[in-house]
Amino acid sequence: MGLQHFTACVLLALCILSQGLAKGANGFACNWGTRLTHPLTPQITVKLMKDNGFKQVKLFEADPAALKALGNSGIQVMVGIPNDLLATLASNVDAAIAWVNQNVSSYISKNGVDIRYVAVGNEAFLKTYNGRFVNSTFPAIQNIQAALIKAGLGRQVKVTTPLNADVYQSDSGLPSGGNFRPDIQDQMISIIKFLSQNGGPLTFNIYPFLSLDADPHFPKEFAFFDGSAAPVVDGSITYTNVFDANYDTLITALEKNGFSQMPVIIGEVGWPTDGTANANIKNAQRFNQGLIDRIVKRQGSPKRPSPPDIYLFGFIDEDAKSIEPGPFERHWGVFNFDGSIKYPLNLGGGKQLVGAKGVRYLPKQWCVMSTQANVDPNALAESMSKACTYADCTSLSPGSSCSGLDTRGNASYAFNMYFQTMNQQKDACNFNGLSVITNINPSPPQSSCKFEIMIDLGKHEKKSTPSSVAPERKLHSMVMLVSSFIFTVMFLLCV
Repeated sequence: MGLQHFTACVLLALCILSQGLAKGANGFACNWGTRLTHPLTPQITVKLMKDNGFKQVKLFEADPAALKALGNSGIQVMVGIPNDLLATLASNVDAAIAWVNQNVSSYISKNGVDIRYVAVGNEAFLKTYNGRFVNSTFPAIQNIQAALIKAGLGRQVKVTTPLNADVYQSDSGLPSGGNFRPDIQDQMISIIKFLSQNGGPLTFNIYPFLSLDADPHFPKEFAFFDGSAAPVVDGSITYTNVFDANYDTLITALEKNGFSQMPVIIGEVGWPTDGTANANIKNAQRFNQGLIDRIVKRQGSPKRPSPPDIYLFGFIDEDAKSIEPGPFERHWGVFNFDGSIKYPLNLGGGKQLVGAKGVRYLPKQWCVMSTQANVDPNALAESMSKACTYADCTSLSPGSSCSGLDTRGNASYAFNMYFQTMNQQKDACNFNGLSVITNINPSPPQSSCKFEIMIDLGKHEKKSTPSSVAPERKLHSMVMLVSSFIFTVMFLLCV
């Protein structure tokens, strides 16, 4: 009897210990965007997440290849529903049932994907949308919840909706003055109440970078966790960084409306490395290291010491993403497009970031402006317009990593990006006699400006890419085409 009692105690202790270890080893969370012309295979991307301790991931849409790669990976998944589906899902519960069956139930049962959340919409109440999705978001949430219950997943998979921090405000300018915007107050209360009743969290995106980049008078040091800016004093609380101040403004808004215990997820937070003066390696490393340190220490905010789950934005650069918010949109990744490390990060416990393995590249050749070519302004403008309409030239933006190049350097960068984007096809380095292919890397020495060599899609995808990915990539290319055309017009006006 004594031995049985001792054994039971040991087993109980081990059980408690294992639960404690599991809770303390949640790891990191990230956003996996798939708007790339030359993506890593989903298998390499998932392996990269696991190698770096990422245990949770948010997808902006139900990407089939990504979801299949996440099957039996041990990574918990939040799968998103794009805003353009909200109206359909809001008006037709059968459409919601079909979406859940196709994009949640099937991947859980057939592929072993650990889907924990469905994110309905993405920043649907953003002011710049002018109310376009305000009336469809809540009904869509209700119908997706009903569909999950019908599928027997109501307990396993929770509904949420990622919202931008502009849904709340403070008339006093202090966190204690926080409340929801008057124009969406009723919708917010309805959504929060419904999510609370069904065990779903609220998800918010907070971007100190955008606060800094949008306001030339914003105190730069206040954007960072280790900054030396003058603190903001709010009663008995002192704030030393804008993240905590922003987050506690939200917590105050929840408290004022009777939801002091509402669980919150930070769905996006990060810092880009290119596209504008404030988006650079130094600032990104500084911000993200501070963020990682908080996650490792499980540090919360002054008003809510218990830390939320935080999804780092983003995991990898996306060269085909829309640049409507700014050229920096393609450079949020902690990793470059090919999974290589942009800058070191200490992940705690002596661990450092590690790059992707098994990546294969196109041949080491670049398309540059010929030294024999005459600089005809009209011909050059036409050629650069062509190149930057179909390829990513955002690193040439004012203040960006390649903004210091001369005229020939600008042209060479644009020509090469087009050449690489077109998989180094023979006719892709033909710009009215202005260009030539070289085997000498034209990247400026001792500079962050890099002339890329793209991933060899042919070597990676012959066996691993489902046929369903092809039409999706065409859609990504259309988005890139429109965004790049807008960028090209803006860039040429500045040249």
